Amino acid sequence: MIVRMVEMAAHPGAHQELVDWACAVAVPELERQLGHVSSEVFTSADNRLVVISRWRSEPVALADPPNHWLRREAHSWDFSPVDR
Repeated sequence: MIVRMVEMAAHPGAHQELVDWACAVAVPELERQLGHVSSEVFTSADNRLVVISRWRSEPVALADPPNHWLRREAHSWDFSPVDR
């Protein structure tokens, strides 16, 4: 299992547009990919959006939102579970 976390910081006026886009466009695209297990979308009071997706194999990249919605480039990290 590989877990990919993508974090985006929206301009204050574009936060809801970014959330709507992630839920209606970007995450459904991920869900159609082979190897996809699940996805979750989180938001914060400081206009950040996080998408966490779980994969059986190599993760597929989240689509890029319109740049004018973002304060900076999106960041992503891959994680593997720890057997404890």
